[in-house]
Amino acid sequence: MVSGLSCGLFCGLVCESAPSSAKAQTPAQPSARPPDSGNAPAANSDIGPAILEWVPPALTQLSAQALAKESFTLDRSMLAAAAGLLPDADADVKQSIAKVDGVSVHILRFAAESSADPAAVDAIRESYHLRGWKHVVSSTTNGGPVHSGTTDVWLVLDGANVRGAVVLVESPKSLTLATMAGNLSPVDLLHLRGHFGIPRFDGDDLAGDKSSGDAGK
Repeated sequence: MVSGLSCGLFCGLVCESAPSSAKAQTPAQPSARPPDSGNAPAANSDIGPAILEWVPPALTQLSAQALAKESFTLDRSMLAAAAGLLPDADADVKQSIAKVDGVSVHILRFAAESSADPAAVDAIRESYHLRGWKHVVSSTTNGGPVHSGTTDVWLVLDGANVRGAVVLVESPKSLTLATMAGNLSPVDLLHLRGHFGIPRFDGDDLAGDKSSGDAGK
């Protein structure tokens, strides 16, 4: 369940990729500990709640460097209510939302470019790789100091079924980790881009995915 999420923020999440602002916080001192890749829930476990509740330990370590941080979770009932706000023209999006059990989003914002510890970001990626979650998208864009970034997408598989997905977007001034749980397809993920805090990303690789093999580490 989501606590403290205002109606305005909830409605805004229906059509935008992330909340437009975050409350500034005083940065804590970064941990001297090496980034921990952690133990992500295995892809064949009881993954509904596990996918949404678990975050890589390195994300917690990285949050100590952030000027502002924001996290929220939308459960199935809130997603269903949001789907009712969409126009009939978005029937494909509504069908995809109906397959989602929940969405969890973590957003970190940094005061200066490249302030995110690269080792910690790599540890986040490694945590999913170590547990065998399928890496289907890895792309880099060069759009200047604000819009440049790296995007990674993993699918959470239960046998041949896609049970969820993780989208990690790193830019010079922010990092967003969005996690979805449900009975999804790669096409559903493309429909969900830009909604509920899920970042927009290039889906060319994902659209061609057949849920077999590995797109790489």
